[in-house]
Amino acid sequence: MKLIPNLFTLLNLFTGVIAIIFALQTEAIYITQDDQMVSSFNIPERLALAGICIFIAAVFDFFDGFISRLLKASSELGKQLDSLSDVVSFGVAPAVIIYQLLRMSYAKEPHGLDVSLVYLWPAIVIACAAAYRLGKFNLAEDQKTSFKGVPTPAAALLVASLPLIIHFGDYPVFSSFITNKWILYLCIVILSYLMVSEHRMMALKFTNFKIKEKLDLVILLVIAVISAILFKWLAVPIVFLFYVIISLVLNKKYQKNVHS
Repeated sequence: MKLIPNLFTLLNLFTGVIAIIFALQTEAIYITQDDQMVSSFNIPERLALAGICIFIAAVFDFFDGFISRLLKASSELGKQLDSLSDVVSFGVAPAVIIYQLLRMSYAKEPHGLDVSLVYLWPAIVIACAAAYRLGKFNLAEDQKTSFKGVPTPAAALLVASLPLIIHFGDYPVFSSFITNKWILYLCIVILSYLMVSEHRMMALKFTNFKIKEKLDLVILLVIAVISAILFKWLAVPIVFLFYVIISLVLNKKYQKNVHS
């Protein structure tokens, strides 16, 4: 029985690696305008596929925990496998997506394809923050009713949604916003900080079905459904923003629940 949750964990890892492969296959094309060579990137179809793979990995990540609790088949091996898989799917894969988005941002500038790697390496901070967050989570015993710092899957899904908004959305303003290098650098700083911070965050799971006790999660789910209907992929950053806001507003409540 213990092999079944581990299988889903490995599927999480498998899908995360596929996401990285897709993200690395985003290629530049060259076009000529007025006898001058300018650079541009293809519409990031493969980058969008990388984003979809991260969403699939999150589904596998949910089911490995759900099945483990259902079958009472948790194990120390499963715990370690889960963290190692999450580092790849929700740490390295999002970092590669941010890296490629930064490349796209610089490619819009003159001589942008010659940009130094130093300007792209900050994307790696996402992977480092995710690994640190997962290490803290494994050692902590006070994250059952709420999380300490934003969970790595939540941060990863936000990053994964960015190429999907560009590719599938009809939002040219947001697409330009997403491929702005300064916005991407800000995204790296904020997401990394939120993952490693000590702020109490809402636990994204139903431990019981008492609506009064889980009103915050119910509100977030309602926002998610309405946003998905109205804004499609743009719903992901909207929901993430409300998740952080609600969590910070109710921070004292979560702190109190930990010590009660």
